[in-house]
Amino acid sequence: MRKVAVIELLAALLILVSCAKVPLTGRRQLNFIPDNMLTQMSLTSYQEFLSANPPLPKNNSQAALVNQVGVKISQAVEEYLRQNNLSSKVGKFSWEFNLVEDPTVNAWCMPGGKVVFYTGILPYTKDEAGLAVVMGHEIAHAVANHGGERMSQQLAVLLGGVSLDVAIQKEPALTRDIFNAVYGVGSQLGTLAYSRTHEYEADKLGMIFMAKAGYDPARALSFWSDMAAIPGQAPPEFLNTHPSNSNRIKAIRDFIPEANKYLKNQ
Repeated sequence: MRKVAVIELLAALLILVSCAKVPLTGRRQLNFIPDNMLTQMSLTSYQEFLSANPPLPKNNSQAALVNQVGVKISQAVEEYLRQNNLSSKVGKFSWEFNLVEDPTVNAWCMPGGKVVFYTGILPYTKDEAGLAVVMGHEIAHAVANHGGERMSQQLAVLLGGVSLDVAIQKEPALTRDIFNAVYGVGSQLGTLAYSRTHEYEADKLGMIFMAKAGYDPARALSFWSDMAAIPGQAPPEFLNTHPSNSNRIKAIRDFIPEANKYLKNQ
């Protein structure tokens, strides 16, 4: 019991000294992982993933569309950051957009802006605007550093609040599993789902980003409503990490007027 109490005290102290703010909403979040270390881990996992799952060539029509939407959304993100006195954040992203042949219904964005879509999600996105919904949402998770926050929470609980570099030295396999689980890479997909707070933030920020890129943010409402209404089957893996419910859909509907203010050329 004494050891448990000490660990809990260390974790509590860590939370007090390691709070940061979500760049765009101002919400305080636990984050004790240095950006450069998280980016390096993500780059390693990203390269390993692409080595095992070669992306479709850029001249593939579907891959070209994913890249086209990604470029538009990323430019909107950078514009939004600059307009909100967060220009220092722009340099942390080196954008890449790839499509891999895989029936899994999934997409993710790593820290640093490395984005991968699986072909299995394309029947659900249906069109360019649907792609923009998912692209904006996943990039929003990265911009808001939800993965770093989720990983910090897990390390605080499982490893007693030690720093990432110590965790890597003492428990490298566990640390890597936590990272992969948070970012939805490999067999750990969905085991560390984002919280409702994260999802609501990513929905709203994603709608702003897609609006600034010229896409109707109301498309987010139809996309998530369609995903929530899939009949007669278990939810796709994408919904395991991105849960849909009536409250969430209502929040998206309520946010449309605000997102419309960012609609390009309005």
